[in-house]
Amino acid sequence: MSGLTAKKKKKFSPAYLVIYIILIFWAFTTIFPFVWVLNNSFKPSREVVNSTFSLPKEFTLDNYTNAFSKQNILVSYKNSFIISGSVTLSVMILSTMMAFALTRYNFRGKKFINALIVSSLMFPAFSTIIPVFKMMTGLDLLNKPLSVILPQVAGNLSFATIVMMGFLRGLPLEMEEAAYMEGAGVSRVFTRIIVPLSRPSMATVAIFCFLWSYNDLFTQLIMIRKRTKYPISTLLNEISSRYGTDYGLMAASVALIVVPVLIVYIFLQKNIIKGLTAGAVKG
Repeated sequence: MSGLTAKKKKKFSPAYLVIYIILIFWAFTTIFPFVWVLNNSFKPSREVVNSTFSLPKEFTLDNYTNAFSKQNILVSYKNSFIISGSVTLSVMILSTMMAFALTRYNFRGKKFINALIVSSLMFPAFSTIIPVFKMMTGLDLLNKPLSVILPQVAGNLSFATIVMMGFLRGLPLEMEEAAYMEGAGVSRVFTRIIVPLSRPSMATVAIFCFLWSYNDLFTQLIMIRKRTKYPISTLLNEISSRYGTDYGLMAASVALIVVPVLIVYIFLQKNIIKGLTAGAVKG
């Protein structure tokens, strides 16, 4: 009984109350912008300007109709999913392979490669965009998905490899050693042991890569100039420049663009924490 009483007292302590108040405030500030955009997406443009924080007096779906008819937003969705899906899959495979080699084998230059991977995180995409643009131009890849996919894979690979290395260092070696003793090769150990055990961390890498690629306006804006090839973020940038006074259309477009990101995060949010902390504590 005394143990239950102690637990109850701990549950209702002032410290917990302060934590909950902070979390509620943080949740409100995070959710409010999306609710505000969603609310304004059902208003005519003039009503958005005059009463931006009130509920719609004149409820309308015209903004969504215009988003699909004028902007052809479904084509941009397809372009975004082709790019983001390719980037996510490529980074997952390459980072897991790199992490496996760097955590399980000793070879000449290993420390240098480790240092190179970590140091590459210090260079922002802005500092490399000119040589990358020249490279894509020389390869005749501009206005093609590959012109965005390749730079985004390179930009995400270092972070993903570091996450996967942290996870693989926490995995016991006994199963791999037993597999080698039974005559399994490196490829079999990797596909049958490493990949299944690494699923939580791979899910984390996939979520971060997908969201980063989906929202990466900078690379998309530089590499893709044809409107029929626009990913969703580039399309939103065009809407904000060409239809700067049509706030209702802008709100509807933003709501449509945020929906896939929101769905991905809601269903996979647990994997973010699980994957990042799975290999943090050993023993």
